[in-house]
Parts: sequence; C-alpha cells; structure tokens
Amino acid sequence: MVGRTRYRLPLERGLEKKFEALGRHFDMRVVASGRDREARGDATFSLQRPWGVRAIDGPRFYATLPVRVAREIRRLRPDAIVAQSPYEGLAALVGRRLAGGKRCPRIIVEIHGDWRTFARLYGGASRRLIAPLADRCATEAVRRADGVRTLSGFATGLVRSMGVEPSGVFTTYTELTAFSGPPPVSLPERPTAISIGVLEPYKNVDGIVAAWRLAAPRVPGALLRLVGDGPSHGLVECLVADLPGQTDWVRRLTTPDVIAALDDSWTLLLPSRSEGTPRVVLEALCRGRAVVGGRVG
Repeated sequence: MVGRTRYRLPLERGLEKKFEALGRHFDMRVVASGRDREARGDATFSLQRPWGVRAIDGPRFYATLPVRVAREIRRLRPDAIVAQSPYEGLAALVGRRLAGGKRCPRIIVEIHGDWRTFARLYGGASRRLIAPLADRCATEAVRRADGVRTLSGFATGLVRSMGVEPSGVFTTYTELTAFSGPPPVSLPERPTAISIGVLEPYKNVDGIVAAWRLAAPRVPGALLRLVGDGPSHGLVECLVADLPGQTDWVRRLTTPDVIAALDDSWTLLLPSRSEGTPRVVLEALCRGRAVVGGRVG
C-alpha cells in the first residue's frame, strides 16, 4: 500500500483496528510518511521522516517514492501494489520498472475524489503552475494501471471520462466504533458550529471566515470552533483576533477530544470546494450532529 498519508506509531486505536482487519486477509507493507522526525516504521510501515521545511517535504516524498517502491518490490515480491491516488500510482509504475525482474506486481490505483484539486486547491499559488503537468501524470497513471478502484459514483464518472472502466466501485473501510459506541448526548446550551480539517484552500477556509464575519454579529451568543492547521492558518489567526469571544481555534485534537468537541457543538461545517470521502461527516453523524456541507463530489 502506497500513499502520502502521515502516520504516527504506535497507531491510534481506530487505525490499529483498520490494519488489523486488513492483516487478516493480506500480508501487508505500507509505504507512507511519518508525522515526526523519529518515525522510521516497523514490520508493517515504511515511513519517510519529514523535513523541517514543509514546502520541500511533499516534492521529496514523490521524488523518492519510485526508489522506495522498487526496493520493496525486490525485497517482498508483492502480488499487488495499491496506490492511494493517481500520483502514487505513477510512482508505483516507475518503481515497478526500476525493480525489473520477471515477476511484476499488479498496480491498482484508488480514486477517492477529484485528483485535479492536488495542484489547484492545496498549498500555495506556486503549485498551480504545475497543474497541467500534474493532470497529465494522473491521466497516464489511470490509463496504465492494471486496475482502478473508485469510491463513489462521482469518482467513477471522472475515470470513465478518461476512457477507463473501474475494476471495482465500493467504499473504503472506516473504523467508527469510537464515535458510534457512546450514545449521543443532548445539544449544548450555547449554539456552536465546528469545522474540523486541514486549513487548505480546498476546505474553503476563506469561505468559513467570511461567513462567520457576517453571522457572528447577528448571533452574539454563538461560537465557531475551528480544528486544524495548514497554509491558511493566517486567515484563522486574524478571525480569532477580531472575534475572540466568538471564535476558538486549536491546531490538533486526539480522537477522544474530537468526540468531545462534536458533542459540544450543534453542527459540523464542511463547505469544501472538493471532497472525496470525508470521514469527519460520518463521525459527526455518529454523534447525532447536523452537517452543513458543500455540494461537491
């Protein structure tokens, strides 16, 4: 399994249960990123330690990924490589060629959402300059992969528009016991909206900030709680400074704290410009909270 996801070991219990479930069916190796500089991996995970300069970390991951994949192919001789997106899929295709040998693993590319947002709605403006190249790389990966798996009808439509028929269409495994186990609690007395997610352009952080500047004076007793960090943190910092009594911001919460934060809210805000399978929506519904979302695939 190859993906840009950042892991911290030992895994949180929810993720641990996910990989335990997968481990009952497969011998598995996960090639991904680590959350901290001490992360080196274990028998299951091969984690690349992050660099201090965040802007370099992503390009470094994708530039070194083909070599990492080739090394794992020679060492493990896997039957299949499952790539988290077309970009990891292209790296896996190059890695397979680098590895050589007669036994070549099949490469399955997963489509979680609209991959074109990678170069348009993530990071800074400089990333948009590579959008045409990124689109071409993704197209090659989808067309050359041995199989393509989509997670929704929307994603299936994207793949078919490129002349490729998905090998399978089904949702991903989502471990929600921590959220669905405890019974939902009553709404808190104070009207509170919460946004949980990375502060990236695709999450429409600027839209949330602009909407709250309009709404807060009309509902002086209400609170907006923001959970997350990322390139758009400056917008949130200004909002907190301007509306300190009605805006709360934390960069990261543990799973129990996310549950408590949802329980302390009336509604989850997710006005994203693009989404694949937003887990946080499922978590909010498990806690009996309303969801206000954008009408996107």
